[in-house]
Amino acid sequence: MIDLREPRYQWGQRVAAREALYNDGGFPDRAPDGLLVAAGEAGEIVQVGLHEQSRTPLYLVEFAVGVVGCFEEEIELLPPGAAASGSPAAASA
Repeated sequence: MIDLREPRYQWGQRVAAREALYNDGGFPDRAPDGLLVAAGEAGEIVQVGLHEQSRTPLYLVEFAVGVVGCFEEEIELLPPGAAASGSPAAASA
C-alpha cells in the first residue's frame, strides 16, 4: 500500500495554476481537451480531498470557469495580496 501524503495546502488559500489546465471530461459542456484555466490564473481552494488510487491530496479549486480538481503539482500558493495573471486585480494593475 502507498503511504498517504499529507496536504501541503489548506481550504481557503489563494493559489495559481502552475500550468494550463485542460478539460479531462469533467466539464461536459466544454470542448474535450479544451482549455479551462490558463497558467497563472488565480483561484481559491474550496475543498481538500484524497485521490484514492495514488493516495495523494486532491484540491478542488474555484477558478473563473468553475471548480476544478487539481493535484499539488498543478497549483502554487499565492502570497497574501498577490494577483496572478488572469485575475481582476492583475488586469487593473
